[in-house]
Amino acid sequence: MQMNQLTTLLIILLFCLLSSYAIAQPSIAVLDFELRDLTLKPGVPQEVERTASVKPMLEKELQKVGYAIVSIPIAAQIQATAGFGYLFDHHDIAAQLAQQYNADYVLVGRLHKPSFLFVYLMAHLIDVKQQRLIADYLSEVKGGEKKLTRKGVESLVVKINDTFSGLK
Repeated sequence: MQMNQLTTLLIILLFCLLSSYAIAQPSIAVLDFELRDLTLKPGVPQEVERTASVKPMLEKELQKVGYAIVSIPIAAQIQATAGFGYLFDHHDIAAQLAQQYNADYVLVGRLHKPSFLFVYLMAHLIDVKQQRLIADYLSEVKGGEKKLTRKGVESLVVKINDTFSGLK
């Protein structure tokens, strides 16, 4: 083989490998996180704002590592919810919602605040086709600063990656 043919063949092979990797990445729908505030002053604006910031942060971090993000309108999420924590506790209903938007997986989350000192980012990763929970995540965040919340989100992404690495 001549050098040009060999180079062309190597480029085609590399392209095929990269294309199959990109196709193999699952799509994930991330639902809005719910705030479960058990403190004496529940639902203060700072916690409501922090809770609302988790989904966009999580989507951004998941995209950075190559996952396709599926958007589900908040109105559809509200319609599927029969009350606080419903989608978090009913994996089949969350999966049916995500299936309508062609997601492979859905991540349902909660910001659980048992104390003024720390919160837990809790998330369930649900396989949409099988309509079942495949992973349950917990990430502790001490303090209310945005950078600390981001660290908690980054910790969730590491755990999600570990889950998908184990599925292959």
